[in-house]
Amino acid sequence: MAAESIRSSTHGRSDALVPGRGGLLLVGYLLATVFVVGNLCAWQENVRPKLYVTLADKEYLRFQGNESTNDFFKLVLRDPNSNNLLVGARNIVYNLSIYDLAETTRLSWYSSDDDIKMCIVKGKDEDLCQNYIRVLAIPTQGSLLSCGTNAFRPICRTYSINGNNYSMETEKPGQAMCPYDPTHNSTAVFVDNELYSGTVADFSGLDPIIYREHLQTDQYDSLSLNAPNFVGSFTQGDFVYFFFRETAVEFINCGKAIFSRVARVCKWDKGGPNRLKNRWTSYLKSRLNCSMPGDFPFYFDEIQSTSNLVEGRYGHANSKLIYGVFSTAPNAIAGSAICAFSLQEISDTFEGNFKEQSGLNSNWLPVNPLNVPDPRPGSCHNDSRTLPDLTLNFKKTHSLMDETVPAFFGSPILTRVSTMYRFTAIAVDPQIKTPGGKTYDVIFVGTDHGKILKTVNAESADSNKKVTSVVIEEIDALQTNEPIRTLEIVRTTQYDTPKDGSYDDGKLIIVTDTTVLAIKLHRCSSEKITSCSECVALQDPYCAWDKIVGKCRSHGAPRWSEENVFYQSVATGDHAACPSGKMAKDANVVERQGYRDLEYDPQRPFRDQPADKIQFNSENYNDKGPQITPDLINAQYTVETLVMAVLAGAIFALLVGFITGYFCGRRCHKDEDDNLPYPDTEYEYFEQRQNVNRIQAEPKLLPQVEEVTYAEPVLLPQPSSQNKMQHSPKNTLRKPMGHHHGVNSETLFQFQPDNYNNARDNYRGRDNFGTLRSHQGDNYRRGDGFSTTRSVKKVYL
Repeated sequence: MAAESIRSSTHGRSDALVPGRGGLLLVGYLLATVFVVGNLCAWQENVRPKLYVTLADKEYLRFQGNESTNDFFKLVLRDPNSNNLLVGARNIVYNLSIYDLAETTRLSWYSSDDDIKMCIVKGKDEDLCQNYIRVLAIPTQGSLLSCGTNAFRPICRTYSINGNNYSMETEKPGQAMCPYDPTHNSTAVFVDNELYSGTVADFSGLDPIIYREHLQTDQYDSLSLNAPNFVGSFTQGDFVYFFFRETAVEFINCGKAIFSRVARVCKWDKGGPNRLKNRWTSYLKSRLNCSMPGDFPFYFDEIQSTSNLVEGRYGHANSKLIYGVFSTAPNAIAGSAICAFSLQEISDTFEGNFKEQSGLNSNWLPVNPLNVPDPRPGSCHNDSRTLPDLTLNFKKTHSLMDETVPAFFGSPILTRVSTMYRFTAIAVDPQIKTPGGKTYDVIFVGTDHGKILKTVNAESADSNKKVTSVVIEEIDALQTNEPIRTLEIVRTTQYDTPKDGSYDDGKLIIVTDTTVLAIKLHRCSSEKITSCSECVALQDPYCAWDKIVGKCRSHGAPRWSEENVFYQSVATGDHAACPSGKMAKDANVVERQGYRDLEYDPQRPFRDQPADKIQFNSENYNDKGPQITPDLINAQYTVETLVMAVLAGAIFALLVGFITGYFCGRRCHKDEDDNLPYPDTEYEYFEQRQNVNRIQAEPKLLPQVEEVTYAEPVLLPQPSSQNKMQHSPKNTLRKPMGHHHGVNSETLFQFQPDNYNNARDNYRGRDNFGTLRSHQGDNYRRGDGFSTTRSVKKVYL
């Protein structure tokens, strides 16, 4: 029975329909459905990729270093003096060609046997007790700076490069410049012949530090750094910026949370005077706000990676942006996001209010600007060693800024809610010019499941306040589901030899723990794209339809900037000069109505597509190149339609339950309700008292007596002196049974004469309070003027 009717009297009263257990369950289900669907409507949809791409063997370049051990590839550096890549690995720095990832030369650097043995003695695994290269920089032409973990004893070396030969020039300890553990997150940037690093400075990894030779953050100071994970750094103007996530000290009174930060130090900082001579005087940090906007924002608090600083035109203004990928906590709702931040807004937060905590249990609040000393802490000075103590002491306890850095476009560029993967790495190809002159930043995002998403903000050329997310491709380039550690975009000095109309002037470098891959930036010339509408519907800034040749061609083709030759519309995915095509129409439907990819299987990228839409031949897979499937699925039901259907179904089920319960109740219990002797009394009581056939006879119980004691103050005259001793507190003691006989012989408590000694007479001037009273009725009252208790008998039937 879906719902029950509560039984009521049938004599002169109308029947009431009240939901029982089944009805309450349906109501709860209805409310939960409305809540969940309502929240999904408010959430940004998982934008479906326009193309799923699975690369054939010939469509990517692969370099695999030591196939027997894990190289922990992470660091990639472009050699500006040649078309080569320097890749840091286990005991080796590989020098690879950009064109084919062929190894041209290598720099071998092994740890000594003594360092390895000491590392093993300290309890580390032998595989980790190797020399993993984690810092690479080119100070000058013909030289190389390299730092390695060196079996948990970091060392930095400078090499001179003579052709394919490397000669060591200098060596020094790498503490605070290179991590001890190859799995630790760290960052470093070489600026003005100085290395700035964010890492840990001890074997245990518990001493985080932002370091430049002779200068560092305060040691073991949670106000400066609180268990950070560094993800990126760059320099601009007078400052060096660091990006990291850390445990939020300002949230500590409300629990524990991880916040994303941007910190900066001045390049001209020389430290403070006296005891502060080796400490930063310009170090400040601020929170990065990557969240879904609203009255109650949903935050992506943990930054994972950052891009290089890019400069371009967004809307009608020029800006310098840094892109980052963020995720939620591992035990929270599985979500990831891409956010961009303006360098100008980052600088503005550092010029705003400071944040402080006045007491240990106080909230963190902004500092009154009148209390900020002059010169302002955190700014650049010609000689920081001359700063007054007031400024230095204030900066020591006020390194956190009050305002957060907002997302540049007002919201994340792309969000993903998926239990299958999270974003891990990002690379941006800035300001790709399209026919007509508009420019767009093309964003590549790596995941911890080996996928790569290629996306663009379709509104960025026209507005810096709006976001329209377009996922152009989802690329499956790895044979295994390895996490992607680093993405890098490299440009060649000249276009590659054109093949089938493709002018490829760059590659995307993909780095995992075991492999380095290189793939093309686009697939515009694929044979799967056969019409103008299909080419334009991709909304890929790299691609446009060449009306003269009748093919989809890529960025860099002759006469690319001429809008009357190449057709493209990144903003809408539709061009008036292109005849309407199925792909353009369906792609726009998907964009407008949305598609929620809830059942995505990474092992089968086309699982949610109909079988007749998939063109996939496994036998000739390696011969046909990349398998590209246009997204031709219509979202047949909108979110609003789903909400209405669920609500209608729930209400219908609720009504059916009510009606069924009502008629079943009337049919099954009509005779019993008509025989009630007292219609206005509860049914269950009379069912047990009158209908003796339904219950078994039980023996009658004897009356039970219970003593209940309650307070009732009674004021009486002051007793005479001769009976004061009679009512001593000692009389409250219980007397043995049988000492008293008569009417009140069953009394539980009895009194007996006072036997206290004469010392009691010292208290005769004070009032005495009796604690118990016998059952002798009102004939007995205390002689001290107060009676506080009375016994009452209660009989239970």
